[in-house]
Amino acid sequence: MEEFHRIRRLPPYVFESVNKAKAAARNAGADIIDLGMGNPDLPAPAHVLEKLKETIGKPRTDRYSASKGIAGLRRAQAGYYARRFNIKLNPDTQIVATLGSKEGFANVAAAITAPGDVILAPNPSYPIHAFGFLMAGGVIRSVPSEPGPKFFEALERACKHSIPRPLALVICYPSNPTAYVADLDFYKDVVAFAKKHSLIVLSDLAYAEVYFDDNPPPSLLQVPGAMDVAVEFTSMSKTYSMPGWRMGFAVGNERIIGALGRVKSYLDYGAFTPIQVAATAALNGPDDCIAEMREIYKRRRDVMVESFGRAGWDIPPPRASMFAWAPLPDPFRDMGSVEFSTLLVENAGVAVAPGIGFGEHGEGFIRIALVENEQRIRQAARNIRRFLETAPEKLHNVVPLANRR
Repeated sequence: MEEFHRIRRLPPYVFESVNKAKAAARNAGADIIDLGMGNPDLPAPAHVLEKLKETIGKPRTDRYSASKGIAGLRRAQAGYYARRFNIKLNPDTQIVATLGSKEGFANVAAAITAPGDVILAPNPSYPIHAFGFLMAGGVIRSVPSEPGPKFFEALERACKHSIPRPLALVICYPSNPTAYVADLDFYKDVVAFAKKHSLIVLSDLAYAEVYFDDNPPPSLLQVPGAMDVAVEFTSMSKTYSMPGWRMGFAVGNERIIGALGRVKSYLDYGAFTPIQVAATAALNGPDDCIAEMREIYKRRRDVMVESFGRAGWDIPPPRASMFAWAPLPDPFRDMGSVEFSTLLVENAGVAVAPGIGFGEHGEGFIRIALVENEQRIRQAARNIRRFLETAPEKLHNVVPLANRR
């Protein structure tokens, strides 16, 4: 039978071969050190868990909730933005609680995109940044992920040559998967460009609190006038180690937030109320759990860079996010990232994410997630060292990427 229209617009799932290799190895009894999916392994803060337990079973908490989030949760998010970024938000008109930032992106795409609308999205980038709009009937035009002159040159070309003119620009800093970080001057230029070309800007700030120097990543909305054109998405998943709770936010421009809220009102009744109450406690609570999370990821990053480097694979140290974006090791530079990632599972017992899964410009790279403890990361490095020492025989039957038909 012919595939449905929207399913045809989605490419094959490029992580599938790595997942199959991982499953086969585990079924055979292998211990796989999984650095592939960005799935935090740290526990949620104790006071958040206690609030969840306290709320479950209370009168009315099992009933339908509010699709845009309970009032207290939206006020708590406004308080976070005021403390962290010195940004004043109206909880009633400028904030919507989402089922994670991923759902927020998908539903804002449905809210603003007409068939054929052109969306500017970074490449490589987190898949929902492009595919949310593809599923909504939009057309993607890629721009570089790295903030800098080439980014704006690509924007200029896109606005000059795209028909119709682009509707929206997606940005993500700290970036998943590349770990690039943007500063406030870059955001000022983005806002100025968006106003000049009548662009909506959708900023993914999911990794705002995962940084490893003394420069906390800024918010796009700190730029004067940004609220006229922009909406920003954040998530509880990484900041509070609550990925399975599915809680995030969209904040910013009232018109776009209103459109997102209206779409959500037809699709869901919001997260389970006790989860929203616990998320409120997280946002209103102490920040020491955030600092502890940040320090754990920093130590893991340092261990990974040091131990993988000694194993023969130099990993550029990320300034932020919970990922490293690494070029394939020298003996494997002519191999595709999927093939390398599959070999790594089969021969080193280490799973990583192939770069091509984040866009064609991710080929030649892999993403490493800091989701195992320091001991496991060192074990991964030892496994990789042994694998690299036998690299010539592993490459014997592999066809270089450039020679394939």
